[in-house]
Amino acid sequence: MYVAAIDQGTTSTRCLVVDHGGRVVAGHQLEHRQILPRAGWVEHDATEIWENTREVCAGALARADLKPHDIAAVGITNQRETTLVWDRTTGQPIHPAIVWQDTRTEAICRRLGEDGGPDRYRERTGLPLATYFAGPKIAWILDHVDGARQRAEAGELAFGTMDSWLVWNMTGGPDGGLHVTDVTNASRTLLMDLRTLAWDEEIAADLGVPLAMLPQIRSSSEVYGTVREGGVLAGVPIAGILGDQHAATFGQVCFEPGMAKNTYGTGNFVLLNTGTEPVVSEHGLLTTVCYRIGDEPAVYALEGSVAVTGSLVQWLRDNLGLIASAEEIEPLARTVDDNGGAYVVPAFSGLFAPHWRSDARGAIVGLTRFVDRGHLARAALEAAAFQSQEVIEAMAADSGVQLSELKVDGGMVANELLMQFQADLLGVDVVRPVVAETTALGAAYAAGLAVGFWDSAAELVANWAEDKRWTPQMPDDERQRLLGQWAKAVQRTLDWETT
Repeated sequence: MYVAAIDQGTTSTRCLVVDHGGRVVAGHQLEHRQILPRAGWVEHDATEIWENTREVCAGALARADLKPHDIAAVGITNQRETTLVWDRTTGQPIHPAIVWQDTRTEAICRRLGEDGGPDRYRERTGLPLATYFAGPKIAWILDHVDGARQRAEAGELAFGTMDSWLVWNMTGGPDGGLHVTDVTNASRTLLMDLRTLAWDEEIAADLGVPLAMLPQIRSSSEVYGTVREGGVLAGVPIAGILGDQHAATFGQVCFEPGMAKNTYGTGNFVLLNTGTEPVVSEHGLLTTVCYRIGDEPAVYALEGSVAVTGSLVQWLRDNLGLIASAEEIEPLARTVDDNGGAYVVPAFSGLFAPHWRSDARGAIVGLTRFVDRGHLARAALEAAAFQSQEVIEAMAADSGVQLSELKVDGGMVANELLMQFQADLLGVDVVRPVVAETTALGAAYAAGLAVGFWDSAAELVANWAEDKRWTPQMPDDERQRLLGQWAKAVQRTLDWETT
């Protein structure tokens, strides 16, 4: 028997089949379109994503030569905060999905902050008022689609992040589909009380979001239902849901307080397990639910969210034509010994943690005639490490815990130049596991635990194995010089967007 994991990400959807040892035996992946209607707006076609999900599940089973009865359970992990509203009767979205990177809700956030400031709801939700989160995106859709608010109040419309959309379709859609989410995704809406793990009626009313459109909040590891007959995974229990960064933390088996991981994907996301009590950040981090297994107490985390890291490499490829493929960036960066004095601050959607400045915009600073393609490529890679260092420093200040090492995962960890630079900036070892696809692995683990495929978290810990370790090599004075230059570069991006 095996467990399947659906990883619905920002740029692609994939299905992986995982064995009892935590090894990936087969997988299939498809990209979906990034729809950019205007500056600052990012949308996805949710119907395209659902069609891709069915195709990648079929492809993964075919490549492993398996049938649905060979799959003990399926887990789902998803891009968080990306917001969809659909018609419960027809199953059709009423508006394209608004992606987590989208900044169109700035005016809504500013209006809500007039009474209490950007931290108005932080004590209850762990989150600042920011365009990042789903609640303001729901409000925007209800405000801009004719008749949507009245239909939502009448119970005709459903809201969901992408996990809810997939589960609803997989379990029947308009014909009895389950409308659920898990505590990790719910904790990213700005609508859930961190301590009660329930929707906050007062905040929902402030945003103008009817409770009738919200999904039921469940744990991250339990049997929610089974895949409908006729589905690619017909009859398989759906037994795990985790937002992508929480799933990566689960896949990295960060089950003890003080354990942390950093995922290098479209953006970078550092999560630190803080145990069963939420820690409210005083240094620009988010407090979030890390995971909840069945009826056990929820486990919380501090999170540092960086909006643009891997997507900066895509930008160099697609918008500037500096490289033809993402794989080319490391060889190009290695043609030079350093960044040549150039720094790239990719504040395309403002700055996330620890700054939370939606007025910031991207900048390349320190340019001279000496700077060439190699320097810009290196500066782009270094930007991922600089931004991660900022949030890890804030994490230490909030938690009082100094990292002894950093577990890393995601697509960019194959880039050894970046990993060494990250270790140099942090002054601690950076460790990559054998299975770097920990996001999908975490979803598989959550589902497998719920159905007894794995008996305990201890079994999952035993599966984890180190692949490579990078040890700091940079002199401290050089580290401090680079961090000082980066801080100056960040300052240059602020107060740009004033509308």
